[in-house]
Amino acid sequence: MIRLSRLASARIVLALGVSAAVLSACAYNEALGRSQFLIVDNAALSQQSTAAWREAIAKPGVITTGAQVQRIRSVGDKLVQAAGLGGRPWEYAVFTNNSPNAFVLPSGQIGVTTSLLALVQNDDQLASVIGHEIGHVVANHAAERASSQTATSIGLAAVGGAAGRYGDAVNAYGGLAAQYGLLLPYSRRDELEADRLGVDYMQAAGFRPSQAVALWRLMAAQRQTQTPQFASTHPSDATRIEMLQQYIASRGWN
Repeated sequence: MIRLSRLASARIVLALGVSAAVLSACAYNEALGRSQFLIVDNAALSQQSTAAWREAIAKPGVITTGAQVQRIRSVGDKLVQAAGLGGRPWEYAVFTNNSPNAFVLPSGQIGVTTSLLALVQNDDQLASVIGHEIGHVVANHAAERASSQTATSIGLAAVGGAAGRYGDAVNAYGGLAAQYGLLLPYSRRDELEADRLGVDYMQAAGFRPSQAVALWRLMAAQRQTQTPQFASTHPSDATRIEMLQQYIASRGWN
């Protein structure tokens, strides 16, 4: 009879537990048309993201009232309704930042940078960015990544730590934002899925889906350098534009 050490036995038990959790945590996402491994969900991320938002909007240069905020509120409210997320109050803010960007938190907050507001030529283009970010929430992309990291680290008890790996693009907005990561560089698959969902929400909310293509052309034109697609977690601008054009055409939208 082969005798296992206590450590080896404990590792086997833990591995079996993780395997069981993996098998029991697969859920079908109707919006994506695929199954996801989720042992962390958006609800589990909400407390961290709310804390990060509170810290972020307390920093200098953040605007929470006025015409700019009202503009993104007007656009954002239509999109969250279209995405089926309108059953709760949403908060909005404008961040002074040189990078054209936006983010949406699963706890119900939307942030847009001054640079993005300066770049977009109309509300349809603004809607394409906000809709894309809402797509990440509906797609559970952050929760999916946190779940994978939790399982990989064999840390079913370390969900809090894994939930922290939810992005690093808003480090400048506050320490908690960096700690909990509010804008993870998502995978190419995730980005293209969010593009498609964002266009769906644009159409449902009364915005012009074709302006998502126009927005990405603007984004491509304003970049000083082009990172090759193979060296980036994001699809190239050309790939995104092509995929968006194909999807919009397949739906008969303009």
